[in-house]
Amino acid sequence: MNTSQVPESIRYCIIGAGIHGLSTAWHLARELKARGTGDGSDILVLEKSHAGAGPSGIACGVVRNNYFQPAMRELMAHSVQVWETDPEAFEYHPVGYLQISYEEMRSDVATIAAQQEAIGYESVFVEGEQETHNYMKGIFDDWRCTGVTSVLHEKKGGYAHNMATVNALLAKAEAEGVRVVTDILVTELAVNGGAVTHVVTNRGDVITVDQVVAAAGPWVPKLWEMLDLPENTDILVDGEVITQPTWKFWALQEGTLDVDPGYLVNNEGTMPPVVHVDADAPLYDEEGNFLVDGKWGVYYKPDFNFGGVQGGYMPYPVERPWRDVAIDPYGPASPDFVVGEDFREVWASALSHCQERFEGKASLMSRAPSGGIGAFTPDSFPVFDTFCENVYVVADSNHGFKMIGVGALVAKELVGETQSLLEPFRYSRYATGRLHPLSNSPYPWS
Repeated sequence: MNTSQVPESIRYCIIGAGIHGLSTAWHLARELKARGTGDGSDILVLEKSHAGAGPSGIACGVVRNNYFQPAMRELMAHSVQVWETDPEAFEYHPVGYLQISYEEMRSDVATIAAQQEAIGYESVFVEGEQETHNYMKGIFDDWRCTGVTSVLHEKKGGYAHNMATVNALLAKAEAEGVRVVTDILVTELAVNGGAVTHVVTNRGDVITVDQVVAAAGPWVPKLWEMLDLPENTDILVDGEVITQPTWKFWALQEGTLDVDPGYLVNNEGTMPPVVHVDADAPLYDEEGNFLVDGKWGVYYKPDFNFGGVQGGYMPYPVERPWRDVAIDPYGPASPDFVVGEDFREVWASALSHCQERFEGKASLMSRAPSGGIGAFTPDSFPVFDTFCENVYVVADSNHGFKMIGVGALVAKELVGETQSLLEPFRYSRYATGRLHPLSNSPYPWS
């Protein structure tokens, strides 16, 4: 990784060396070379810490197409294609994905299944409480989950090793001549005449730029503030305008059960699909104490990177990270801020609710860092758009890691080729009321 002095000027300055920043840098270098209009030496990536230091480096790594929103579904189908280009380097495991759901979600998931079929994304949809139970027993003979009435089994997707993916993207970008400078903080985006002309860093660098890409994950809102963009957003809903904060923050609750990853093999003795369960049955701990009444959701998978059975639970809202002394968004990640005893107890109990093999295993919950903070847009879906004439904002709204293909699309837009897959994610959708449909999932991003 190049940590030398930054150049005085650069055509493309990308802020953030996570999944989106590095994917954009890699694909942009290839686009420039293919067109004969430049190469990787025209691209600079600035990273406040090290590549993957933010959410990309501690992401659960799940890759799925299970979205109620058609635009998200098509975007994820594209991203899966990118994952499949180099599964070895990305340490991508295409084991598939299971969405098991309660009755209120059944019609939503049926729509997803039908539209996956329409775009050629292979999946199997099973309806009915007993039919769902039987299907899952065919995968795990100890399946015992109640409160679910359908299962959508995506045959593609799966999960990837977070830092292996980051390092692979870093290597691909640097192989194209991209300069990645670490341990450097952007402190100002200097706007002159309506566009950003200079990027200023904490080292005193003043870099003349033609184009900026803000791809800093949950720190994008800080760059948004530097550009003096609106703190609140007007949204047209059913003919009326409502105003909401442009950014909201959720703590992502993830962790690992410290067992051998092989503990979660399927009936055939092989690695199973990623399991996601949204249920509405009451949840109890191992002593029979009541934990959750109403809808809850968990996801889990065997993972040799995390060294156990890893996954997560529903998020909860937090204040703006850089206004909270417990989280320094310009310093080291502080994932333990968001993972507490309540999460560990509920998650372990949910695993036991789903499969008998997890009964009595709550004490094995690991305390290794996981989770993190997600910055969400007003409707909890991404914004991919240009602001201040030359700042391309990649605001993934916590859909990030799985969307490795976004960088390829952004790269094409940076060289002037508008991408239809990104059109539904423009900021203007709020003012015009072209919002994404909402599902009945307990998760804000489904």
